[in-house]
Amino acid sequence: MGEFTMPSLGADMDEGTLVEWLVEPGAPIRRGDPVAVVETAKSTIEVECFESGTMGRPLVEPGTTVPVGTPLALIETAAGTRGKAGSARKPRKEPQGPPAPERTRPAEPAEPVRTLEPVASEAPGHGHVEAGPLIRHLAEEGGVDLAALRGSGPGGRVTRADIERAAAAAPTARTPTARAPRARVTPLARRRAAELGVDLSSVAGTGKDAAIRAEDVSRAASGHAGAPSPPPRTTAAVRASRPSEDQAPAMRRAIARLMSRANRDVPHYYLSTTVDMAVPMDWLHDRNRRSPMSERLLPAALLLKAAALAAHEVPELNGFWTDDRFTAGEGVHLGMAVSLRGGGLIAPVLRGADTLELPALMSALKDLVSRARTGRLRGSEVSGATLTVTNLGDQGVETVFGVVHPPQVALVGFGRVVDRPWAVDGLLGVRPVVTVTLSADHRATDGAVGARYLTAVDRLLQNPEKL
Repeated sequence: MGEFTMPSLGADMDEGTLVEWLVEPGAPIRRGDPVAVVETAKSTIEVECFESGTMGRPLVEPGTTVPVGTPLALIETAAGTRGKAGSARKPRKEPQGPPAPERTRPAEPAEPVRTLEPVASEAPGHGHVEAGPLIRHLAEEGGVDLAALRGSGPGGRVTRADIERAAAAAPTARTPTARAPRARVTPLARRRAAELGVDLSSVAGTGKDAAIRAEDVSRAASGHAGAPSPPPRTTAAVRASRPSEDQAPAMRRAIARLMSRANRDVPHYYLSTTVDMAVPMDWLHDRNRRSPMSERLLPAALLLKAAALAAHEVPELNGFWTDDRFTAGEGVHLGMAVSLRGGGLIAPVLRGADTLELPALMSALKDLVSRARTGRLRGSEVSGATLTVTNLGDQGVETVFGVVHPPQVALVGFGRVVDRPWAVDGLLGVRPVVTVTLSADHRATDGAVGARYLTAVDRLLQNPEKL
């Protein structure tokens, strides 16, 4: 048995509000599946579970604000071990002991404990067939008739592999009248639909695997002219449907606290350089001219990749200052400052940015920015940044000096690419240039290290074909 806890989604997060459960008790979950929506001072985030098993009993009701680390629900894991399922990617190891007892049927108290309680059914011509809750769920989703299967597991038990093989063969064997898999509906969405009189069959889901979420029901209800007046909603439900209006003041307060602490505790130093962008812009224009519209790159992709590769070359700026010492980051994970339409900022993380090819980086950038502005980020996408980048070029700003986001030790700023008089080999002409700035923590590095970083950014941009 494991615990799904309120995660820490940033160094400045002390508590969060559970907005919505995305899975029902008894539903199977896999590592990385989003299981809940949590509201922080900055955004509404889908939080993943980092254990596989079955969703157990919820311990916290939607609308409740609890401190980071508070258990939100129980996770029934296959191994019966206990661990923190939502607060970290690596569950905490505890001394081994006897497996936690699982729920058994009252009529059979002496039944040996099983990971998944089997249910017997009779298959015509196949004798006794056993299938647990997970198998029944997978069979229902895949449109597989359990009664027609011969289980390959011990004692004729139906296994996941049996279901997957049957589902793969189903398109040719299934009749046109076979029942289609039902759309997944979150518990809160089901209750919201009942309150608003919304037919769930007419709602398009935007969650994982087209699951219908509460906000999908709310959008559908807004188009129902004859829908009955809904009963009063909880504070959390109202916030979930209007995140930009209700979260902006709280976000500004959270940012104010973090930046005040950063300016008070972090001894900043600042450097800047101007980079000639003629070569990278010519390369970019030539590449985009030969590429389909969907694969074209923006200058931001070149700048981000250069920032990431330079951080790999100068690792002293890529990491964290904790316990009065610097710890280098494992990989280059860029936090990208994104302005939200309702006001405020959030910094989703572009993981392994130094290893991404430019088209993949461009695609990931657009996806993260889009989901950040629509409140669709996941917990793993808002924490763990080793270096933050802010780019205000699209706002017309030419130079930006940011504030280091602790416990990180540096922040890189890019301005707008502008045409300026520029001397090359003694000849004066007009060239596109960009101002690159560095704000850094003087406890971890000094100006010489910062200068090496900016020099690396300039050199990398002059060889765009190698990015």
